[in-house]
Amino acid sequence: MDQVLRFIDDQRARFVDELATWVKIPAISSDPAHKADMRKNAEYLMNEMRRLKADRVELWETPGHPAVFASFMHAPGGPTLLVYGHHDVQPVDPLDEWISPPFEPAIREGRMWGRGVVDDKGQVWIHVKAIEAFLETAKKLPINLKLIVEGEEEIGSDHLDGLMREHAADLSADFVCVSDTAMFGRGIPSLCVGLRGLAILEVQVSGPRQDLHSGSFGGGVANPVNALARMIASLHDESGTITVPGFYDKVKTLTDAERKEIAGLPFDEKEWLASTGSPSVTGEKGFSTLERIWARPTLDCNGIWGGFQGEGSKTIIPARASAKITCRLVPDQDPDEIARLVGAHLEKVAPPGVKVKVTPSHGGHPYLAPTDHPVFDVAKRAFAKAFGRPTVFIREGGSIPFVRTIADATGKPCLLMGFGQPDENAHAPNEWIDLENFHLGIKSAAHLYDELGRLPAEGKR
Repeated sequence: MDQVLRFIDDQRARFVDELATWVKIPAISSDPAHKADMRKNAEYLMNEMRRLKADRVELWETPGHPAVFASFMHAPGGPTLLVYGHHDVQPVDPLDEWISPPFEPAIREGRMWGRGVVDDKGQVWIHVKAIEAFLETAKKLPINLKLIVEGEEEIGSDHLDGLMREHAADLSADFVCVSDTAMFGRGIPSLCVGLRGLAILEVQVSGPRQDLHSGSFGGGVANPVNALARMIASLHDESGTITVPGFYDKVKTLTDAERKEIAGLPFDEKEWLASTGSPSVTGEKGFSTLERIWARPTLDCNGIWGGFQGEGSKTIIPARASAKITCRLVPDQDPDEIARLVGAHLEKVAPPGVKVKVTPSHGGHPYLAPTDHPVFDVAKRAFAKAFGRPTVFIREGGSIPFVRTIADATGKPCLLMGFGQPDENAHAPNEWIDLENFHLGIKSAAHLYDELGRLPAEGKR
C-alpha cells in the first residue's frame, strides 16, 4: 500500500486538474438542450476507463441519458465490489448568485467550486483515481471491481431499475459502494447507514366555478383557501406529532444503542440552528434534533397557493386552492401507502362545500444498512486509516431512492461512503468540494479496496 499511497500524493495536482476538465462539461440531465453534453460527459469517463485498460467499457443506452459501465476482473477468487455514481448534474439557476461561472471550475480557499464538483463527479473521480493508483503501482487491483455511473440521478433515476434488471449478471457483486453522500463534518470519516424515503402528493381544493365577489357571496359559500388552511393545520397536533391515522404503524423504532450512538456524535445544535436562520429548534416531542431529522418521519407542506396574490387587495372568494406535500419516511414505511393515508385524511377532514382532489407523485423507499455485516467493519477501518481518526456511523435525512433500488436488485450490503460536506451547496449556487477531502477520499477508496482484498475466504461471499 505504501507505493499506492505515495502515487496518490505525487499525482495530487493532476487528479484535481482532470476533475476540473470533466466539470467543464455542462451535463444538466433535466434540460433537453444539454442532451449532447450528457453523451460527451459519459464519453469523458469512458475514455478514462479505456486509458486504464478496463476489461470492459460500455455505454448503456436508456430512453433518457446513457450510463457508463466498466469492469476490472483480475482477482480470481477475490470479492467483487460494485461502485455506483452518477455523471449528471443539477441546473445552475439562479446563475447570478454564482461567484464564479458554474462550468468554469475555480480553486480558492482550499476548495474547487463548480457545478458537479461534489455531486457527483468529484466522488466518482475519487474511485477512478484510486483504481489508477493500484494499476500504476501494483499493476492490478486487490479485488474485482465494477463501476456503474448513470446519467439520470438528478431527475429521479427513472431508468436505473430497468438497467439493473437488464444487466443483472453484469452487475453481480459481493458488495456495493455508493459515494454520493456527505460526511458528518470536516475531517470526520462517516459512513451513512440510513436514508429516509419520500412520499409526494399535491392536493387541490375547489369550490365555486370561478372567483366570486366576497361581499356578495362571502358567508354563503365555502372559501377553498380557508378550507385548505384548516386541512393542512389538521395534519399535526400541538406536540408535533402527525395525526394521519396509520402514519406511524410501520415505523421502525430506534434502539437504545442507536440513540446512544447518535447522542455521542459531536453535534453542535446551536451552530446548526444558526446556519438555518431559524429562531429555535422544533419538532416531534421526545426526540433529539438529530433523531428527528435522521430517523423519524415527517410531513411538510412545501408550497401553498390560491386566490389573489398581487399587490393591493382583491376582495374575492377564490375558486380553488392547492398545496404540495412531502413526507420523509423511515424504515419500514411504504411511500405508496403513506401517500394513500395522507390523501384519505385530507379528504376526510375537508369541510363541507368544497371538493378535494389528491394526486400522488413519485416517491422513494427508505434504506437502513445491515451494519452487523463484516463489510462495515472493513469500511470503518479503511476510512479511519485515511483520515487518521475513528469512523462514525451517521444517517441522512434526505432521500436517495436509487440506494434501495441497488440494494434490492443486488441483495448485497450497500456502503454509503461519501466525501462531501453538509454545507457544500450541492443543489445550490456555489457548489464546492474540499480538496483535502478529495485527496483523502482517494486514499480511503484505496484502503477500502485493500481491506476488502484481505477479507477471509468465508467473508468473501
